[in-house]
Amino acid sequence: MQKNNMDRFLYTFILFALLFQACSTDQINQEEETLDTNDPESLYFPPLNSDTWETRSPSELNWNEEAIPELYTLLDDNETKSFIILKDGKMAMEWYATDFDKDSAWYWASAGKTLTSFVSGIAVEEGFLELKDQTSAYLGAGWTSLTPEKESLITVWNQLTMTTGLDDTQGDCKTPDCLTYIADAGTRWGYHNAPYTLIQDVITNATGEDFELYFANTLKDKIGMSGTWLSSNGDNNVYWSTARSMARFGLLNLNNGIWEDTVILGNEEFLSNMKDTSQDLNKSYGYLWWLNGKESAMAPQSQIVFPTQLISNAPSDLYAGLGKNDQKLYVIPSENMVVVRMGQDTGDAALGPSSFDTELWEAINQVIE
Repeated sequence: MQKNNMDRFLYTFILFALLFQACSTDQINQEEETLDTNDPESLYFPPLNSDTWETRSPSELNWNEEAIPELYTLLDDNETKSFIILKDGKMAMEWYATDFDKDSAWYWASAGKTLTSFVSGIAVEEGFLELKDQTSAYLGAGWTSLTPEKESLITVWNQLTMTTGLDDTQGDCKTPDCLTYIADAGTRWGYHNAPYTLIQDVITNATGEDFELYFANTLKDKIGMSGTWLSSNGDNNVYWSTARSMARFGLLNLNNGIWEDTVILGNEEFLSNMKDTSQDLNKSYGYLWWLNGKESAMAPQSQIVFPTQLISNAPSDLYAGLGKNDQKLYVIPSENMVVVRMGQDTGDAALGPSSFDTELWEAINQVIE
């Protein structure tokens, strides 16, 4: 009888030990997988001034390879020029149209606003300006057609958040006669290129250095980007670069302003505010970045508040640079992922968010899920 009890005890002990080992192994494997795919410390950074870029194949990532042709068809049918997905900093997908390649440049349109936002943060960190400063401190009195009292309400923060109160129907024109009053600064959200573009003049006057040179010295050259700013009719400055350069900038933001071991922007307060709701009018807008996962959203050239998040089928923590003709820079921290799309108009003709965001994410989800 004692022997039978001992046998049962040993059997139970061994079974428990085996189950514990199996559970522990599963837990370790899950932790290793999580670390490998979603830990910012595991990010890869391509070398500066080099075509070298390590890859991770969809099969390595256990992605649905059967869905990739459908994604490529969507890209091709919508006149896409280039498309990139970075996973953990490595190139998981890189697709180009037949008349395009990795060395071809394309315009960022308003997705380039994110570059100006980031450089504004650098200028703040270096002590050249503060967001609460009146814009007239850098552009001079009379930069608008407003009364001195109303003009003094406009700050650099208002420019970064699209809340200057200036009439956004005036478009890109940035001369005083085009910068007219429609509401007090901070009381109205209106997507307006002119006061945005003038942020670059603010930075030039604050730093004493031409904006494009300051941009190159503090950001572009430090992360190995190519590209240049080109003026559209002397009003709107548009950035042109390769898709890989856009991907580099996305990777920098994914790693919270740090390129490998080099801090490009270390102002954590600015970085946090840049990627979060900046005002109570358009919940889905930060400092010139579009934000997903918020309770409501507005669109350019409209005062309608839509009670929905920006991209219904995309990760809720996604934030994005979005530009005319569906230029897309998506940063998704929860997936340790950056997505780039450059190309022609998809038919929506939107200046920012569009129906193509949803179509594209439907196809991406089929691949990565």
